[in-house]
Amino acid sequence: MKKLVFATTNAGKRFELMALLEGALEVVGPEAFPDIPEVVEDAESFAGNALKKARVFAEATGLPALADDSGLCVDALDGRPGVHSARYAPTDAARIIKLLAELQAVPRERRTARFKCALALVKPDGWERSVQGLCEGRIAIAARGQNGFGYDPIFELPEGRTMAELTREEKAKVSHRGQAFARLRPALLDLVKD
Repeated sequence: MKKLVFATTNAGKRFELMALLEGALEVVGPEAFPDIPEVVEDAESFAGNALKKARVFAEATGLPALADDSGLCVDALDGRPGVHSARYAPTDAARIIKLLAELQAVPRERRTARFKCALALVKPDGWERSVQGLCEGRIAIAARGQNGFGYDPIFELPEGRTMAELTREEKAKVSHRGQAFARLRPALLDLVKD
């Protein structure tokens, strides 16, 4: 089976990707390559960070590398946390508490937000493909739901449920990562043929 390096230590992202790939590729994480230093995510865009990580891993491992950079952009906070979503606070729970506190005085109709995801696939020969997905919604007043990870419990879809209230299958159909993956899936499946 062909190998694909997924350049993330985020277990939630890896679980989602493996479910979407349906066993077509063997996915290995950065822990399989301990000599590769952590990639500093200092680009000003999700796409820039994803490409940077994928390039480093493809070059260092000689394997095709996939990287994801994604986050939450809240209109009332001028797009924050944005590319800093994972570093907004030390843990998922702390990030949710901080975000809800910052939005405490913001009425429901002004809590519009979107999840953005950039996926970058880079082959060792230098071939690159980058795609993006977007999911519109708003920030809920309080966390709800037991599924998902990250900001899912406070990201409310237009239908009224949070991402954490969706099943894995429902989330894959509407999420930013699911949309980006659908755009990149043909290129990923081509790896199986290479």
